[in-house]
Amino acid sequence: MNGYLNAPDNIPFILASASPRRRELLAQAHIRADDILPADIDETPKDRELPAQLAARLAFEKALYVSENTANEANMLVLAADTVVSIGRRILPKTETRDAAHVCLTALSGRGHRVSTGVCLFAEGVCVAKRLVTSRVRMKTLDAHDIETYLASGEWRGKAGGYAIQGRAARFVTRIVGSYSAIVGLPVFETVAMLSGVGF
Repeated sequence: MNGYLNAPDNIPFILASASPRRRELLAQAHIRADDILPADIDETPKDRELPAQLAARLAFEKALYVSENTANEANMLVLAADTVVSIGRRILPKTETRDAAHVCLTALSGRGHRVSTGVCLFAEGVCVAKRLVTSRVRMKTLDAHDIETYLASGEWRGKAGGYAIQGRAARFVTRIVGSYSAIVGLPVFETVAMLSGVGF
């Protein structure tokens, strides 16, 4: 025994995400993917799409993409997730530039926001389970030093909303209502329940 749980009947378990945070969260539940296959899809929000709807749709489309574009799709499990940070109806981007991260941190300063994470599980090419978890987060008022120090860390790169709650930004967070692991990138309780439903 390696300490990890296995898919039923040795069916390959694929994680449709390159996020090391999601791998780490699965490992906390003693689950390890047999392969990592990130989905190459357009993540642009649709016109008037709400943040939670976007998270749910992208999780489904990522799982579908990997399921349809893998040779042995008829005999595997595919798990995908997507996290969206929002202020009201405003969807904050996954920041790739310092300026974008600065805009996000300034917007989040001293106010509450929502973090929605969609999770979708495909088995043998069919969606068998999906969940959507939305949590509320409040940040303290950030001064110029807070923002510049965080930007200098580079931790914001590629992060929804321009911050990583499990990293240096933890010191900015004054309140959480909901699932901490979902804010990091994968709601562990819900994911384990989904996987248990197919025999993990």
